[in-house]
Amino acid sequence: MTARKRTRPVLSATLAAAFCLAAPGAAHADSPQERANSPQTHACSPAVTLDRFSDALDKTTYDGSYVGNLSALAVDRDGSLAALSDRSTLFRLDAHSLRPTGAIGLADESGQELDSEGLVVDRDGTRLVTSETEPSVRRYSRTGKLLERLPVPEDLRVAPAGRATANQTFEGLTLLPGGHTLLASMEYALAGDDPGTVRFQTWTRGHGGFRLAAQYAYRTDDPSLGVPEVQATPDGRLLVLERGFTAGVGNTVRLSLADPRHATDTARVGHLTGQPGVRLLRKTPLADIADCPSLGATARQPQPNPLLDNIEGMTVTGRDAKGRLKVLLVSDDNQNPAQTTRLFSLRVRTAPTR
Repeated sequence: MTARKRTRPVLSATLAAAFCLAAPGAAHADSPQERANSPQTHACSPAVTLDRFSDALDKTTYDGSYVGNLSALAVDRDGSLAALSDRSTLFRLDAHSLRPTGAIGLADESGQELDSEGLVVDRDGTRLVTSETEPSVRRYSRTGKLLERLPVPEDLRVAPAGRATANQTFEGLTLLPGGHTLLASMEYALAGDDPGTVRFQTWTRGHGGFRLAAQYAYRTDDPSLGVPEVQATPDGRLLVLERGFTAGVGNTVRLSLADPRHATDTARVGHLTGQPGVRLLRKTPLADIADCPSLGATARQPQPNPLLDNIEGMTVTGRDAKGRLKVLLVSDDNQNPAQTTRLFSLRVRTAPTR
């Protein structure tokens, strides 16, 4: 990667107040009429509600690092939030204001930057980070020291080493309940697999660390859509983001629930072509984010809904009093003047498992 100019912080003293997602209406630019609406009226679908959004981090810097290109979110052990830039910077965010309070740089074994996309805070506080380059999953200390690298199946490597396409590999990363299984989602299909059929790779924790385990297949709504993020729910199912972009039209962003129970282990299935006997992850659509209320959002480029942008990161931050999951999304602005770093606060109702 080429070197990027580092600039000084431009965060204002009022950022915490502008960015707080704790109170309805506080975090988004809205009209008096929008402020009068309660979050319960902000339905995207029967299962998903949009509480609010914030653009307060858009085109800002912290301690010389550009606060953008955000590709992943995670809840840290102390309750704060971690936000990962695909330019090898890991930010610490205050849990209440979501204001940046720290930033560390990450590097590979040669000291080079990563195309960092997925993030998990492990139970000991270390960070597991995916890179799309090889692809890879690496473990880092809280201070950014590289500790180990997990094994990756040969077929999932970027061609010619494997069958994956550059910049279409490990995007999502999540730790399943109990902390014994790690799961990474490929963004798009491997060469030889049906378009739109995306592989999810798992590792199980043993005495020597994580080792390769089962692999599953997930089908996106359309081959043009990839999987930029996946997050485990408390019952072991998966929230899956699907995203695409069409020039002149804008982004498509959809949220689904996937159930790995009874899905076929595809680790030894050479090519996924819809053959009999291969059971995909069972999928339940939850919402098309384009159907959410715009809440006064504006877009710098054509979008089906001005609320939309390149949504790429997601984390589950807890439950509300009604048992709905609190879900935080973030968009990757690609450091592009026509795009926006935007955070979205959702509440997601998931039906009981059967």
